[in-house]
Amino acid sequence: MKYSILGLAALSASLLSAPSLAVDCSNLPAWNSSAAYGGGAQVKEAGNAYQANWWSQGKNPANYSGQWQEWALLGACNGASSSSITVSSSSRSSTPSSVSSSRVTLSSSSVATGNCASSHYVAGTAYGAGQLVQSLGSEYRCTVAGWCGSSAAWAYAPGSGAHWQMAWELVRSCGAVSSSAPSASSRSSVAPSSSSRSSSSVSSTSSSVPTGARAAGDAAPLPKHALVGYWHNFDNGSGLIRVADVDPAWDVIVIAFVDDAGNGNVEFRLDPALNKAQFIADVAAKRAQGKNIVLSYGGEKGTVTLNNSTNLANFVNSTAAIINEYGFDGVDIDLESGAGVMHGAPVISNMVSAIKQLHAMFPDLYVSMAPEHPYVQGGYVAYSGIWGAYLPMIDQLRNELDLLHVQLYNNGGLATPYAPQPYQAGTVDMMVASARMLIEGFPLANGTAGQFAGLRPDQVALGLPSGPRAASSGQATTADINRAVDCLVKRTNCGTNMPLTAYGDFRGVMTWSINWDVKDGRIFSVPVGNHLDALP
Repeated sequence: MKYSILGLAALSASLLSAPSLAVDCSNLPAWNSSAAYGGGAQVKEAGNAYQANWWSQGKNPANYSGQWQEWALLGACNGASSSSITVSSSSRSSTPSSVSSSRVTLSSSSVATGNCASSHYVAGTAYGAGQLVQSLGSEYRCTVAGWCGSSAAWAYAPGSGAHWQMAWELVRSCGAVSSSAPSASSRSSVAPSSSSRSSSSVSSTSSSVPTGARAAGDAAPLPKHALVGYWHNFDNGSGLIRVADVDPAWDVIVIAFVDDAGNGNVEFRLDPALNKAQFIADVAAKRAQGKNIVLSYGGEKGTVTLNNSTNLANFVNSTAAIINEYGFDGVDIDLESGAGVMHGAPVISNMVSAIKQLHAMFPDLYVSMAPEHPYVQGGYVAYSGIWGAYLPMIDQLRNELDLLHVQLYNNGGLATPYAPQPYQAGTVDMMVASARMLIEGFPLANGTAGQFAGLRPDQVALGLPSGPRAASSGQATTADINRAVDCLVKRTNCGTNMPLTAYGDFRGVMTWSINWDVKDGRIFSVPVGNHLDALP
């Protein structure tokens, strides 16, 4: 878990953006329009210090530091460095080495001090926005009434809850600061390495989480080779099953689907045949077993509304509320033609912004994508309309992305740089070639529109139907699926197409769907799951 990073991000937003804050900029690099900056990178520009909220390039901090923009204003540069707190940037291990990062020393004198007259915080009290409370020797102001009044003190207790910054802002110290009061230095000293997602690495801010539990949005580490499946919240002939009855073979259970509630809002409507309290308990039980439970946007007929800044804010806030209510580990993007995904559509840039904002709220948020192959590898043939339309989103979210499992079904064969004719759907060569393109990169529009830079092998999985009834076309035998995985992981059992090298960290296989696999007698999860488990 990385609550300490979340704490620093929120602390910066609530405390350090005040104009009176003095920042020592002596060790900060000047912003460079040609440089790429990762989330947490800090620069100076026009006499001010800024911190990047997410990846950006060419976005001048002076012009892009408003709410939900690329940069956050830390304060004016004045060279002072006394009585300071050091805040260091941190990023996930997938951040390219060329992305800038730095450190900035921030004056701690900007936090107001003095005796406080407000009442002491009590979990479950109906606090209103703007109301003040005391907790841990400091005073806090409620910013989101619904979360301030939550009875889940482990999550929202001001100063100590795992996600208190989503509900409160620190106002001042109430006299002598208790040793248990929140401070940037105490948080950063217990932050786990950004290269690890181990659930055993827990910061001091999450000490009130029950033993064995994970906070919402805190994904468990994936096995080296994972089996991913979609559990659907509707009966399409396969039947409904409880999450509790999902076979242990599945490492990631993707919940399909969230619904578009208008004006950017999304909501999760559980099928009436299922009990909500039981469903939430089932999700918690699976997570306690180390599984990741992920909410998916889209589907064949699913839509989202992401056309403007209001839509974007509603989308982020409603998604965060669902994650907290149900205890989900993250989100999956499975938008298809009904969602209007095409080059230049606002849904692409707004989805990128939404995921980056959610990742700032939940630093260990699991993020996956399941586009159909014309939207991804189709960029090799053409780079307009829907062809390759997901690639800008993938590229801009590559540091947040846990897994990309392109759907290799319902869309025919695959054109690749490796053969003059498309590979037939369901063949070993098609599966291997599709993964190679995502890992090794490929030219866009036959080399006329640039190049897609490949992802890490551990970010890539195959996406296939679970059986003959799960999709209209594109089925592959489990024997061929296992051969394709062997070819990618060990460079053995290949067809005519071979990867440049063995990708030992290739992540695994995704399928639609868990429900159909159960209906068909687990004809997919048993042979494929066992094969993945047996890999080195």
